[in-house]
Amino acid sequence: MSQPSTPAPGASRPAGPRPGGNSGSPWAAGGTVFAGVLLFVDGVLGVLKGIAGIASNDVYTSINDYVFKFSVTSWGWIHLVLGVILILVGWGILKGAAWARGTGIVLASLNLIANFMWLPYTPVWAIVTIAIDVFVIWALCTDRSAPGDPVRSS
Repeated sequence: MSQPSTPAPGASRPAGPRPGGNSGSPWAAGGTVFAGVLLFVDGVLGVLKGIAGIASNDVYTSINDYVFKFSVTSWGWIHLVLGVILILVGWGILKGAAWARGTGIVLASLNLIANFMWLPYTPVWAIVTIAIDVFVIWALCTDRSAPGDPVRSS
């Protein structure tokens, strides 16, 4: 007599991961793809924010006594450079580049700090960008899939 290959109802299963499955959270795996898209979009918006700051000093509110006071043109260059690099890293994450996750965490952290310092100029948009960066950092830190995997379709 052969034994059934499926466990009886109510029987416990082994605690290990499924064969061929990923032990990482599906939320984190999907979040990594979304983090790549968010970094890309945040980079494009950073480039636009930078161009606006470089082109005209009247686009953003002028701040008089602020600890992190730079000229609007300086902030424009900061956002432009960060934006271009964020676009490249976001694209790298979407392509599954091994270097992109760690670089994405570092750049999202720098972008978060820059937007904290930018807070008096555009408070609502800076807070939205900070929230996006926090999500990107979380998603890139919690995904346990292999770093070289391209974007997953499942």
